[in-house]
Amino acid sequence: MSSFPNTLQFLQPLSHTSTKSLRKSVLARNSSNGSVSLKQIKTTPFPGKAEADVVVIGSGIGGLCCAGLLARYQQDVLVLESHDLPGGAAHSFEIKGFQFDSGPSLFSGFQSKGPQANPLGQVLDALGETIPCASYDSWMVYLPEGEFLSRIGPTDFFKDLEKYASANAVQEWKKLLDAILPMSAAAMALPPLSIRGDLGVLSTAGARYAPSLLKSFAQMGPKGALGATKLLRPFSEIMDSLELKDPFIRNWVDLLAFLLAGVKSNGILSAEMVYMFAEWYKPGCCLEYPLHGSGAVVEALVRGMQKFGGRISLGSHVEKIVVENGRATGVKLRSGQFIRAKKAVVSNASMWDTLNLLPKEVVPKSYEKRIEMTPQCESFMHLHLGFDAECTHKNLGIHHIVVNDWDRGVDADQNVVLISVPSVLSPDLAPPGKHVLHAYLPGTEPFDLWKGLDRKSTAYKELKAERSEVMWRAVERALGPGFSREKCEVKLVGSPLTHQRFLRRNRGTYGPAVEAGKDSIPGHSTPIPQLYCCGDSTFPGIGVPAVAASGAIVANSLVSVAQHSQLLDAIGI
Repeated sequence: MSSFPNTLQFLQPLSHTSTKSLRKSVLARNSSNGSVSLKQIKTTPFPGKAEADVVVIGSGIGGLCCAGLLARYQQDVLVLESHDLPGGAAHSFEIKGFQFDSGPSLFSGFQSKGPQANPLGQVLDALGETIPCASYDSWMVYLPEGEFLSRIGPTDFFKDLEKYASANAVQEWKKLLDAILPMSAAAMALPPLSIRGDLGVLSTAGARYAPSLLKSFAQMGPKGALGATKLLRPFSEIMDSLELKDPFIRNWVDLLAFLLAGVKSNGILSAEMVYMFAEWYKPGCCLEYPLHGSGAVVEALVRGMQKFGGRISLGSHVEKIVVENGRATGVKLRSGQFIRAKKAVVSNASMWDTLNLLPKEVVPKSYEKRIEMTPQCESFMHLHLGFDAECTHKNLGIHHIVVNDWDRGVDADQNVVLISVPSVLSPDLAPPGKHVLHAYLPGTEPFDLWKGLDRKSTAYKELKAERSEVMWRAVERALGPGFSREKCEVKLVGSPLTHQRFLRRNRGTYGPAVEAGKDSIPGHSTPIPQLYCCGDSTFPGIGVPAVAASGAIVANSLVSVAQHSQLLDAIGI
C-alpha cells in the first residue's frame, strides 16, 4: 500500500544542516548487523554533467524498476527524487531506533524465477540482486463472523469456511478455485518483462511465448479456454458466471481485490486476481517479508541501478517538465537548474501531478480532460507505533486484518484496518525486546474532510485523534489486553495531508479508481513526444507487482527489440 515518512514532531521542517546531510543518503544495510540504516553512498549532486539519456522523475518502485533496467540496457539514466530518501510510497524511516515501513508490507514472489515470476522478482533478477526474506503462510483476520488465523494454500481455508461461514461457502470456494486456477497458466504465460509499449511486443512477447500460451489454452480445454477470454474483464463477471452467491465468499473476494488494487471485485481485472490466486492458493505457496524491511527492496533496486552506471539525486525537486519544439527535452529543478534528457523523460509521479508539471499550453485539451475526469481512490490514515514486546501475546503474527462491517463494504471509510508488525519476522527493525507496528486505513480516508486544514491548528489535531481511533481500537484487539497505548515509545499519526505533503500526491490519493470494464487504465506514452509515465497511474495499475511491471514496460519501450530480447535471453525467460 502507500506510505508516509514522518508525522507529529517529524512534521516540522528539517533544518538546513540536517537537510544537507540527509540529501546524499539512501537506505542501506549496515554490514555489521544487517539492519537498515542511513549510510552515505554514491549520489549525484550535479556539479558537472546535468544531463542523461533518460531522466526519471521520482524514485518509487516503478521509477526505480524503470531506471534499473535502463541502466542494465546501458542507457545513461538519472533519477531525480524530491525527498531526502528514495523509495516513494515504499521507503522506510527510523525514529528512536525503530525502523518503520511506510507503505507496502504484504509481499510474495521475491524468490520466484523464470517466465512466471513476479514482475519485481524479474527486475531484481535482471539487476543481479536478491533480497533475503522470511517466509510465512498466514495472517489473522477479525471479521463480524469471528476471528481466525487464515492460511494461504489450497486446503486450509476450507476449514475456516466450515467454521465461520457455511457448507455452501465451502462448495462455492472450491468451485471458484477449480475454475480460475487453470486460468493462471494463461494469465502467467506472458512474462511481465517481455512486454513493451510498441509493435516490438509482437516479437518479444507474441512470437517468443506463443507456443507456451497455446499450450496453456490446450491444457485448459474448451471450457477453461473460454473462461480465459475473460481475463481482461472484471473478476465479478467470472464469479457471476459461476453463480457464486454466498455472502461470505463475495465479501472475502471483495476484500482480496481491494487489498490488491483499491477496488472491489467488480472493478479489478480478472488477470490480476487470477495471478494473485495462483500465488496464494496453489500447493507450496507462501508469503515473504523482506528481512530488514521494505527499505531493503528500495536499497536493492538502487544498488542494482548504480551497479550498471545509473545515477540518483535526492533532494532534487522537479518544478516542471521542459517542452521544446513540442518534445519533452528535460526538467527544471526548484533550484532553477535545467537537466537535459537526450532521449526521454519518464514521470513516476501520479497522472495528476505529472499534468501539473507540464506547461499548460502544450497539453492537448482531450488529454487534460481525461486526467481530470479520472476518478481517484481516497487517501490514508496511518498509525506507526514502537512498543515493548512484553505488552503482546507470545504467538503474535506479522499481519492482521480487521473488518468492522461487511454491509458497509470494504471500501467504506473507517471500516477496514490493516496492521503489520514486521519485527515479528525481522527483529532488527526494533531495539532488543521491542516491536514496530504500522496500522492504516487502506485508501478509504476522504480527503475532503481534511482539505484546507492548517496542520498546526487545534482542529487538525482533534480530527487526527478522532479519525485514528478506529486504528487504535483495531491494534488493541490484535495485540491483546497487555498492550497499552500510553506506554508506546513512539506514536505517530499520519493523515491525508501527510500523504499529500511528503509523497507529493494529488489529494494524497492511493491512485486512480478505474473500474475494469467501464474504463481502461492509461498506458505509458503521452501526447508529448519523449514523455512517458510509469507507476500506479498507468497499466497495470495499483500494487507493487503492477508498478514494477509498468516501470519495466517503459524501460523496454525505450530500447531496441534486439536489446530487449538479449535481456530476456540473459535471465532465462
